[in-house]
Amino acid sequence: MSKKVVFVDDSKTVLVSVEMAVEDLVAAGSIEFITYDNPLELLEDVDNGSLSYDLLFTDINMPQMNGLDLARKLKANPAIRQKPILALTTENSAEIKQAGKQIGIAGWVVKPFSNEKINMAVKKVLGV
Repeated sequence: MSKKVVFVDDSKTVLVSVEMAVEDLVAAGSIEFITYDNPLELLEDVDNGSLSYDLLFTDINMPQMNGLDLARKLKANPAIRQKPILALTTENSAEIKQAGKQIGIAGWVVKPFSNEKINMAVKKVLGV
């Protein structure tokens, strides 16, 4: 059974790039891939029960809601509290990373990223 991986980033270019990065995992049936360019839409889908996931990657700097606030809201939801969240962002400061860790963000992938880094993160977290 494939694992559901969600990416949320306001950049369509980044979303296309991560889609290409994981295409082999999708083709192998290891993961199902879903993207959102608006974290508010993702939250709405989680809250109404139309979205669940096994792993979520979030950008930190997005106009509608930053990734730290998104992670905070997701971690407050008992149905998905234990699901891993990874940051996929240009933010690399110790302060931001510490804030993310306190919220429950499990790891950090810094942009620009390689296909290999995305695949390694997915494989490591999900064991696929």
